[in-house]
Amino acid sequence: MLRKIRIAAAAVFFTMITLLFLDFTGTLHAWFGWMARVQLLPAVLAVNVAVVAALLVLTLLFGRVYCSVICPLGVFQDVASWAGGRRRKNRFTYSRALPWLRYGMLALFVAAMVAHIKPVAELLAPYSAYGRIASNLFAPLYRWGNNLLAYAAERIDSYAFYTVDVWVKSGVTFAVAAATFAVVAGLAWRNGRTYCNTVCPVGTLLGFVSRFAVFKPRIDTSKCNGCGLCARNCKASCIDAKSHEIDYSRCVACMDCIGKCRQHAIAFSRKPAAKPASETSASAAAEAPAKTDRVVAAESSSKADRDVAAESSSKAERVVAADRPADPSRRKFLTIAGVLAYTATVKAQEKKVDGGLAVILDKKVPARHTPIVPPGAVSLRHMAAHCTGCQLCVSSCPNGVLRPSSGLMTLMQPESSYERGYCRPECVVCSEVCPAGAILKITPAEKSAIQVGRAVWVRDNCVPLTDGVACGNCARHCPTGAITMVPSDPERADSPKIPAINEERCIGCGACENLCPARPFSAIYVEGYTYHRTI
Repeated sequence: MLRKIRIAAAAVFFTMITLLFLDFTGTLHAWFGWMARVQLLPAVLAVNVAVVAALLVLTLLFGRVYCSVICPLGVFQDVASWAGGRRRKNRFTYSRALPWLRYGMLALFVAAMVAHIKPVAELLAPYSAYGRIASNLFAPLYRWGNNLLAYAAERIDSYAFYTVDVWVKSGVTFAVAAATFAVVAGLAWRNGRTYCNTVCPVGTLLGFVSRFAVFKPRIDTSKCNGCGLCARNCKASCIDAKSHEIDYSRCVACMDCIGKCRQHAIAFSRKPAAKPASETSASAAAEAPAKTDRVVAAESSSKADRDVAAESSSKAERVVAADRPADPSRRKFLTIAGVLAYTATVKAQEKKVDGGLAVILDKKVPARHTPIVPPGAVSLRHMAAHCTGCQLCVSSCPNGVLRPSSGLMTLMQPESSYERGYCRPECVVCSEVCPAGAILKITPAEKSAIQVGRAVWVRDNCVPLTDGVACGNCARHCPTGAITMVPSDPERADSPKIPAINEERCIGCGACENLCPARPFSAIYVEGYTYHRTI
């Protein structure tokens, strides 16, 4: 029962947290955003004392339940381990702990946090690692599926779905996410919780606390027959069946050993299991060899019988399958899916052509001297000190403004860029979803008064001067009225009009940069502020 409860709770947490990174509508954050805020590292950086204390108390009571239920990377390892164990049962063995590696990685993590070398800390943090996997690997697949559904719905005059852009926001971050996925999934596929118990600093910290847990799995030596089935099913490799000991610093309270024990010798209890009397121990020791031999012989015989039966069954299934005609429904499904994918690709290519005449070039990122961080981030220093690099804000931004930084000291942290959209004054999604306090929660009214940067005009790219046509897009779409069009030649009223920028009113939203028709570089772009200002 305990194992089923743990699996159900883990499935809910894992699914909802994953959807937080996949949902581009922002509807789920109002209901399940708290699941991101109860993650340990974001709670520490946000100085959320209540959450940190609650997680420590939870660990002191029930052991490392956080790692098997709340942590998405931990549950992801369980899923990969389960997939790897479908072909090979009872595949784990007890292994000794590597304290020098575990505490060495914890020391490295703490040193990186203290020294503000955040990229190193973000690589090791479990929630941040899974966030990058979800936002860079899972999110594109999710959006492609949505676009296929939107195209299919459009064919039957339904608009229940709408297409969204699918693009790689950072090649460096994508590579880091892919490498993290390969390492974590590969280790879990082969050896279960190896990453969790050797690399993860949160696992090491909670493992130290879980040594003193009140409730934990305990072995009743009076019932144990030494079969080792519990150890062969322990994905944490922390059960020494020979000495009847459990390394509680590595135990993640998954309850798998309790469900596998046929003698009911393991229980999740508060008190240690009672040891048998001395005479009982002596008799048990005398009978153990013979009993073990009988058990081994019985298991060998039953295993041989099972192998023969399985081989016969597989042969029969192959014969039946050979006589069965091919299923046309699968072929039909694959054909339809291929047609939809091809049509969606063609339609996406058509969007890049203006009336079938001129190709619309993609905009390029200008060379900003100071990065732009979202309103609510306060300053570059505040962002660097609190951000975990989980990229929840990046995946949730409805305007396509945020993307991971490629800078060395701010690697994987969010920054704003306006090639595909601009930061609308009424949107405060990033401040609502940030679990670590890197982007403080603000209202739309407060956002309209925050200056994150200033607009800079580039004369050589301005359309009225290069092409001799009137424009004024930047002035028309500026939400604060910070841009006005003035004659390029003050002595000639009929000269081409160019933008004049009032920096005191500019909030750095990027509407001017995004809507400027100049390609590939805009004639006006936003330069960031180190410290945000309020007007």
